[in-house]
Amino acid sequence: MDLGPHAAFIWASYAIYSVVVAGVIGWLVWDGARLKARLLELEAKGVSRRSRSMSAKPAAKEES
Repeated sequence: MDLGPHAAFIWASYAIYSVVVAGVIGWLVWDGARLKARLLELEAKGVSRRSRSMSAKPAAKEES
C-alpha cells in the first residue's frame, strides 16, 4: 500500500483519531460508573427519583 508523500500525515491522523476515540469511550465508562455509584448512594439515603412518583396520581393543588 503506497500512501505517497503524505503517509506520515495519514498515519498520524489515524493514531490521533484512535487515541481520542479511546479516550472518549474510557471517559464514558468511568462517568457511567461514577453516576451509578452516586445514584446508589442517594437511594441508600432514601432519596427517590421523581420519575418513580409519576405513576402515582398527583395530589390536588389547593388554591390560595
